[in-house]
Amino acid sequence: MLARSMRLGAIPAALALMLATTGAFAQKKYDTGATDTEIKIGNIIPYSGPASAYGLIGKTEAAYFNMVNANGGINGRKINFISYDDAYSPPKAVEQVRKLVESDEVLVVFNPLGTPSNTAIQKYLNAKKVPQLFVATGATKWNDPKNFPWTIGWQPSYQSEAQIYAKYLLKEKPNAKIGILYQNDDFGKDYLKGFKDGLGAKAASMIIIEDSYEIAEPTIDTHVVKLKAANPDVLMIFTTPKFAAQTIKKTAELGWKPLQILANVSISVGAVMQPAGFENAQGVLSASYSKDGTDPQWKDDPGIKKWSAFLDKYMPDANRADSSTIYGYGAAQTLVKVLEMCGDDLTRANVMKQAASLKDFEVDTLLPGIKINTSPTDFAPISQLQMQRFKGNAWERFGEVFSGDVAATQ
Repeated sequence: MLARSMRLGAIPAALALMLATTGAFAQKKYDTGATDTEIKIGNIIPYSGPASAYGLIGKTEAAYFNMVNANGGINGRKINFISYDDAYSPPKAVEQVRKLVESDEVLVVFNPLGTPSNTAIQKYLNAKKVPQLFVATGATKWNDPKNFPWTIGWQPSYQSEAQIYAKYLLKEKPNAKIGILYQNDDFGKDYLKGFKDGLGAKAASMIIIEDSYEIAEPTIDTHVVKLKAANPDVLMIFTTPKFAAQTIKKTAELGWKPLQILANVSISVGAVMQPAGFENAQGVLSASYSKDGTDPQWKDDPGIKKWSAFLDKYMPDANRADSSTIYGYGAAQTLVKVLEMCGDDLTRANVMKQAASLKDFEVDTLLPGIKINTSPTDFAPISQLQMQRFKGNAWERFGEVFSGDVAATQ
């Protein structure tokens, strides 16, 4: 009788042990690209070609992951960051992303840069159910969880940003005569649409000329001359860095002095304002969501101190005036947060689930009060911006922090 009761007593204990053991196994879930020791992260970015100024973003992210790995990795796993040059060419982007997914077998494609490139790879990655995570472009279409559940943005939407500029002009220069220079692709057209939507019924009377250029053009001097001939007193510059610098410089050479408003993607002091000439860039307006690491006002800021210490150790030769180091740091910090939230469930589905579950996440390099929030129905992590004016050799913020989400729905 005693032996029988001991045998019966052993059954729950054995069962509990078995459940605990299988539970431990169940806790670890991996998809292609993740193991007990490694997480493979893929990336494409233009290290060459007309948008090569952005290449520093990829280099910054690689350095950030080196820092993470040196400090033990993420939950004990090292990041293997594989980054390829797509030269800002959609066909090249498709080729490189296929290589990342099918040959390198990465877990996610992180922070791929450029609206044309991301447009070219979006359907492929969604069909493969591979996260197109925190894309480096502000096109509004990345916030479409219903139709593209594997694509999520990071920076504010171009349309929302452009609507903020329109609001500013309607208030400060309601009788402005506006000229617009924009890149002839999804990137430039997104800014154009947002700006016109923001002006509403007044767009037809306020915009007196708009001109587009092709990314393959070596210079846009002739476009600036054409715009000047129409004599607008406001010039909207919806361009990538190389062409923004050319526009500001050529405007000054022509002795033309309109109010210039510059797309956020081209506000880098080192990559745009310096090459354009600081003397030519005085008074240029834009909007921002991140800190300027060279601005003295942030010298005692804890987040900028961390960014500065990171550069000292992992990118000592980097140009601190180039905002790409701020951008790359912030995007990489966001990815690390998501991977930490994944724990031992490193499936692609869980990566997307966690990326869509960020609540008031504060990135070291974002402006005070700007936090990252996402949900299953909101794939736009950053949705706030503040106007700024270029003065001396730095940007000065002014006015209130605008919510891009509000602007986008008006």
